Amino acid sequence: MRHVAFVAFKLLLERKRQTLVSVLGVSIGVSAFIVMSSLMIGFQSYFIQQVIDLEPHIRIKPREERTDFMFEEPVLVLGERLKEKDKILGWYEIMQSLEKHPEVLGVAPRLVSRGILKYGVKDKPVTLLGIDPQREPKASIIEKFLIHKNLKKLETNRTGVILGVLVAKSLGIQEKGKKLLLVAPNGQTLLVTVEDFFESGITNIDDARVYLNIKTLQSLLDRQGEANEIVVKIGDVNRAEKISRDFQEIIPYEVESWQRAYRNFLSIFKIQNTITYMIVFAILTVSAFGIFNIIMMTVLEKKKDIAILMAMGFTRRDVLLIFMVEGFVVGLLGALLGSVLGYGLQEYLESIKLDVEGLIRTKGFVLDRSPLFYLYALVFSLFFSLLASLYPSYRASRLNPVDIFRSQ
Repeated sequence: MRHVAFVAFKLLLERKRQTLVSVLGVSIGVSAFIVMSSLMIGFQSYFIQQVIDLEPHIRIKPREERTDFMFEEPVLVLGERLKEKDKILGWYEIMQSLEKHPEVLGVAPRLVSRGILKYGVKDKPVTLLGIDPQREPKASIIEKFLIHKNLKKLETNRTGVILGVLVAKSLGIQEKGKKLLLVAPNGQTLLVTVEDFFESGITNIDDARVYLNIKTLQSLLDRQGEANEIVVKIGDVNRAEKISRDFQEIIPYEVESWQRAYRNFLSIFKIQNTITYMIVFAILTVSAFGIFNIIMMTVLEKKKDIAILMAMGFTRRDVLLIFMVEGFVVGLLGALLGSVLGYGLQEYLESIKLDVEGLIRTKGFVLDRSPLFYLYALVFSLFFSLLASLYPSYRASRLNPVDIFRSQ
């Protein structure tokens, strides 16, 4: 095997410029794969983790029904009819039954409504979440996102609220203890006190959500003892969809897993991954053509040398391996150089500090530094390199030394 490797390296060194171009082509593809995968998976993992931590793994809520006005009986008080549809009957009994499930870690009730917060001359439409301060931490990880960790204040101070950081920013509030006027959909008002702020990093949540005690919201909306949402936390978040389907069979309300609630985002992530890997595939394909070109040109130029080698005792298998080794070496060198470039780009991107505003908010690029990306890049580069060298190697091994010598 040493003689095969010696000849392969000798042929590569004779065409240094072309070899270097091919190695650089492979390294660009490898570094692009590592960096783009790191950025994509990092962003997606961060978003999904925030959703899993802040949003319920499973949500139970009233069904959204559409009324057929051709067959609907006349209703004099439309508001009362809508109110009847926006509540869960027997929510406490449902919670007790869910708590007996072996995979359920916590269950909590919520009352969700719209409202308006007023502070001075500013006002802000918000989503009001009435929660049970004792049960909520068992069903979500809300305390992880609180700046001052004052969730229990909602229990001792019934007029306390917790504002999303962007809600507070819109109203010009920078510290707790401020007084605001809360206006409910029914026109009732309540003077509330800011007890804490929460920052999830997801823009549409931080810019709309306000937490307060569920009993306070029930009183404000004149809906004593009511809840229109039950949130469930389970041990294995990946089984949320399966468990939600099991719950749906025994609960007469809509049961929604976090995967279903954010299915649009998850679909976008799949499309994003497909586009990214298509781009990397195209780069590696171009580099593979470079390898193919080098080895094919070597075969055409070195026909006489190949014939001499075969006359000296090299078998067709040896000749095949010589050019396959060329492709393998180019792919390996490209993978190693690309890994170094990819690591350097990751370090550079991680050092950049900037405010990223969009679907999520961060102070810089969110990267996934998994070593698997390097392993995948190595496998892909070697695969494309060996594939590109396969045909030229086969052509070289099928040359007939007698015909070559006669033609000289």
